[in-house]
Amino acid sequence: MLKSNLWYIAIIALCMLTACQPLGSKPTERWQHSIEGAYAANISNDAKLSVVSSIHHGISLWDLEKNALIYNWSQQQDSADNLVLAADISDNNSHVLTASRKNFALWNTSTGQSEGYWQVRNSNIRDIAISNNGNHALIGKSNGTVVHVTIDTGRRLEFLGHQEKINAVDMLPNGRVAISGSNDFVAYVWDTQTGQVIYRFNHPSRVTMVALDPKGRYAFTADSKKAANIWDLKTGKLVNSLKYFNRQEVFSSIQFSDDGKLLLTGAPSRKVSIWDIASGERKTSWRVTPREDIRPAGAVVYSAAFRDNNHIITESSSGYAELWQIDKL
Repeated sequence: MLKSNLWYIAIIALCMLTACQPLGSKPTERWQHSIEGAYAANISNDAKLSVVSSIHHGISLWDLEKNALIYNWSQQQDSADNLVLAADISDNNSHVLTASRKNFALWNTSTGQSEGYWQVRNSNIRDIAISNNGNHALIGKSNGTVVHVTIDTGRRLEFLGHQEKINAVDMLPNGRVAISGSNDFVAYVWDTQTGQVIYRFNHPSRVTMVALDPKGRYAFTADSKKAANIWDLKTGKLVNSLKYFNRQEVFSSIQFSDDGKLLLTGAPSRKVSIWDIASGERKTSWRVTPREDIRPAGAVVYSAAFRDNNHIITESSSGYAELWQIDKL
């Protein structure tokens, strides 16, 4: 009886581990976008473009529908300080913003030309965001400040609400509202014209990830321990918290589905997950492909996006873009 009970418990435990994690599932398609891995990558919200930073190719802009290289750009990746470690594509795909620790550059996706190159002083760049048409750039820094730059006029607004280094920033497509998260356990949503705080979201540990739904419906904030929250951007009220069994879950990318019902997350642990916003439950997940020459095998999911109702696409530190089939949720 004891043996059969133990067998039954083992089966139940195995089912719990695998029900939401089809780790054996393989991508429908895989494309190599960089040799020997990538330093940063970002997929456009419509999953049509991706930008990848790597040591051999510099900055590459890809057409994900054709898997075709569009442009190769250079941002002086000639030393550790100049490696592009952050990238963002505007919601309307018009521009790409890239940044190393000390400088950032704006690129036009139609012409392939650079529209500006800037250096920062006194502190390092931690995260970036770009608005539609490249009108505004958002720069989160290690000294705790977040700088909102209006490209045409050069206007700079410094948000000084945080007490410690910035870990993540995001901005609505029109550039009017920003979100920032810091080691001071706080995420702020704030007005980029006035610098006034709209909402303050407190966490029990350092805030490691923030994101805004491009349609202005939600904000996402997550910390280094257990809390990952979805907020109503119109009211500031909590919509739901993501529910998971492990002691902590760290996120490296966030995207809201177009219909506002699902959340797509990537993690430094290779994991990509789809969550139900209404319940906070994980619906399904995958593991991206690691680099074969790295032991132990690992990969950071830099970016993930919904291609359509049946597929997602990912870019990771392994240098692969991968297309995944969504089974019925």
